[in-house]
Amino acid sequence: MRLRLPSERPTEPPTGYKIAHPVLSQDGTRAGFTGVSLGGALPYGVVAEAACVYGLRHRAPHRRCDCGFHCVHDRSAAEALLCTAGHRGAVLLEVSVLGAYIRFERGFRYARQRVRVVTVGPCDCGAVARVLADAGWGRAGWRGLAPVCAVCARGRAAVSLGRFARLAGHGVRVVAGGGSTPGGEGTGAVPGGIEAADGLGVPELVAEAALLQARLDWFQTQLARLGQRGDPGGQQGEPQG
Repeated sequence: MRLRLPSERPTEPPTGYKIAHPVLSQDGTRAGFTGVSLGGALPYGVVAEAACVYGLRHRAPHRRCDCGFHCVHDRSAAEALLCTAGHRGAVLLEVSVLGAYIRFERGFRYARQRVRVVTVGPCDCGAVARVLADAGWGRAGWRGLAPVCAVCARGRAAVSLGRFARLAGHGVRVVAGGGSTPGGEGTGAVPGGIEAADGLGVPELVAEAALLQARLDWFQTQLARLGQRGDPGGQQGEPQG
């Protein structure tokens, strides 16, 4: 006899939680994610379909393979994975489990998913992350990103949370996780589909302004250092009236 697994037909897609690294395409026009385990070499978008990472010609998830997307039932279980050193720069994803899936004790292995909410953790300095900055690693055609506050982002290529949401598309929401700020702000959400008339929402404008101010401070520091060293090729004198 062939053992058959119980069949489920939910009225709406189940919800799951997972962690991933945010990535930005080389040309800066697309945003996505990479997994933290087997699927780390294959970036995926907000709405994506799984494929066998071993190149086998079967649909994911296959019962005799470990291919397919993976997630857990409990949010706290996914958050616990962010405590490890290798996953400190990852983000928390809330996903809708689509298509065929296999249910396990702690989660799902499934064929398709839609990322609904992205929760970005605090900066390494403990402040609330306002941007996703170049993390110093990547995949072919993709740059890895990490949550960074506006001050620590100075001099680094970065995108605001709102811009990342727009580039990712499909109405995904990007939420700033816990952290501390001089003004005592808490968390905040940046919806990908709610924007002002000029294309920028208030949270995104605040993040962009903070990022620009941090870059301006960095440039002023560099100019001050150059002024102290002096310019061998230049001439000093009184300004002409």
